[in-house]
Amino acid sequence: MSEYRHEYKYICSKQQLALIGNNLQGLMEYDENVGEDKQYVIRSLYFDDYRDSCLYDNINGNDPREKFRVRVYNHDTSYIRLELKKKEKGKTKKDFCRIDEGICKRMMLGMPLEMGAVDSDVYRKFCLWQNTRLLRPKVIVEYDRVPYIYRDGNVRVTFDTNIRSGQQAAAFLDNSIVTRPVMPLNQHILEVKFDELLPDFIYSAMQIEGLRQTTYSKYYMCRKYSIAGGNSL
Repeated sequence: MSEYRHEYKYICSKQQLALIGNNLQGLMEYDENVGEDKQYVIRSLYFDDYRDSCLYDNINGNDPREKFRVRVYNHDTSYIRLELKKKEKGKTKKDFCRIDEGICKRMMLGMPLEMGAVDSDVYRKFCLWQNTRLLRPKVIVEYDRVPYIYRDGNVRVTFDTNIRSGQQAAAFLDNSIVTRPVMPLNQHILEVKFDELLPDFIYSAMQIEGLRQTTYSKYYMCRKYSIAGGNSL
């Protein structure tokens, strides 16, 4: 089980990310899962209940709050994760389990699942919510991530660019899906995650002019556009 961690988010331009990336060179290393371009693609399918409780918990800043998503990396369907992300007292926690492609496809279609199919508390809670709260797929969130890590203190600094949303949950596992950008031109997200203390030299490397902290999640941003367009799944 994971522990609660600090998580800060900032809105950045491409130029700001380039400056911070240059400052981090030699201080942090790239995540071992990146490709030759030093990044990978993350695609998540988010779920919510018939009241959109997770969405409005985020908008209202309710504490604690939690939400489910299914995630794949670089369109690789051999490794699919069901994640439960929790936020409490300004910290976040992410628990997860692996699921196979067959279970994922049932989730994508909003079909009922067998409670005992996966030996995981995360999976069982998903099944419970599916039955009692009518949990259903709502929106796809996709973006390109450049991940830096510093192992002491379990620090991660990530650049999330080209954040985009998709509406066709049934196409979640396809290599290519129809998406649209959800942020203004040249706006991206910088995330900083750590256990207890952020080392001073990393903090200093990110101190640049114009950095704006944000509380909005990518799920919120993508749902906002889908609802505005009348296309909530």
